[in-house]
Amino acid sequence: MALAARFSLLHSDLNDFLFASVGEEQNGVTLSVVSALTRLGLDPWEQAARLTPLPKARAAEALATLIARLPIRRTLSSDDLVISQRLVELLPDQKPAPLQGQERAGAGQKKYWQAMVLLACVALGAAILSSML
Repeated sequence: MALAARFSLLHSDLNDFLFASVGEEQNGVTLSVVSALTRLGLDPWEQAARLTPLPKARAAEALATLIARLPIRRTLSSDDLVISQRLVELLPDQKPAPLQGQERAGAGQKKYWQAMVLLACVALGAAILSSML
């Protein structure tokens, strides 16, 4: 089964997040987000897509609960939140979608000005024709 385009590894805007280091395991090996989420039985791309639209603070809290389940070296229990805040900053920013009402208003305004230009051209053409007679 092929990955959806937004989950593609080649040009994914999630790569910075997914391949960032969560920390070191007890044996000293660096653990990436993609490996950590996979070990927890979660799909890393689905989790990244789920966290991306959330406000940064909420995404960090959600990620911290997952990080708390990992066997990584930490000095304080608050390290999980600090780690998750760092990682959440690597998620792509979400641009708010334009409101449909604004799109419709913009389209209506464009049609209005097109009609005004056409009307001005017709009036100018009529004035030129009447002066020639």
